[in-house]
Amino acid sequence: MQTISRRHILGGAAAMALGAGSARTLLGEVTATPATPAGTPKFQLGTVTYNVSKDYDLPTLLKVCKNAGIAAVELRTTHKHGVEPTLSKADRADVKKRFADSGVVCWGTGSTCEFHAADAATVQKNIETCKQFIDLTADIGGHGVKVRPNGFPKDVPEAKTLEQIGKALVECGKAAESAGVEICVEVHGAGTSHPPHMKTVMEHCGHKSVGLTWNSNATDVKDGSVAEYFAMLRPWIKSCHINDLSKGAAGYPYRELFKLFRDTGYDRYTMCEVGTGFTDPTAGETFYRHYKALWTMLATA
Repeated sequence: MQTISRRHILGGAAAMALGAGSARTLLGEVTATPATPAGTPKFQLGTVTYNVSKDYDLPTLLKVCKNAGIAAVELRTTHKHGVEPTLSKADRADVKKRFADSGVVCWGTGSTCEFHAADAATVQKNIETCKQFIDLTADIGGHGVKVRPNGFPKDVPEAKTLEQIGKALVECGKAAESAGVEICVEVHGAGTSHPPHMKTVMEHCGHKSVGLTWNSNATDVKDGSVAEYFAMLRPWIKSCHINDLSKGAAGYPYRELFKLFRDTGYDRYTMCEVGTGFTDPTAGETFYRHYKALWTMLATA
């Protein structure tokens, strides 16, 4: 989850306005993009409401996404859209209809449910909260619920915590399967985000309705490449979060990541998750338009 300054964004937008050549120069690593794209991805660009669109009510959010060509939305909890487990059945039906009418896919809900705590009661409380998000997601026509680990508790063996997370996810997975949705575990948290640890979690879980959200962390990169850890986690990847695309060769290797997704037939969404918020919907729409242009260059390179 990266924060990008408005000056940085506007500078990128200005370069984009000058034409594709300027945009490729801004990107750095795609300066030599061939005239004919190497491949058309089956996956599409979506967004998490964190944080570009956190201040938009649902009608505004859907309008901005539709205008900017953003295909799907993950509704992060506590944001202005107001889509929370407290919604009535009528309100849930209204949310579902608004998404259907907009043509924007409700990818699901972004909870903060986590299962790493040393206290068993805390873990169970998070499981029950996750079940509430599962019911909400099913009612609004969403595909899945995002959950996460958020680090290792002190004085508890890491192996024990990883097993505990995996076993908690089994209960969540059973509830998700019954509701017709999925659980997407974000590769997240100090220590817990290490890909081999996430592999261990998924092996302890083993439920078909539970997968991973690739989170585009710096710890994914080994010797300049994400290939090794991508291959390790690919069997479980059901979603993907991406952040700042504009750093070119100095940043995360998105061109490689997107090629790996293309080569392995990923046909879901890569979700923009950028820490900078835009209270003005016009500014947010402008950001998304330019973000999509950068994404398109990288995703087809």
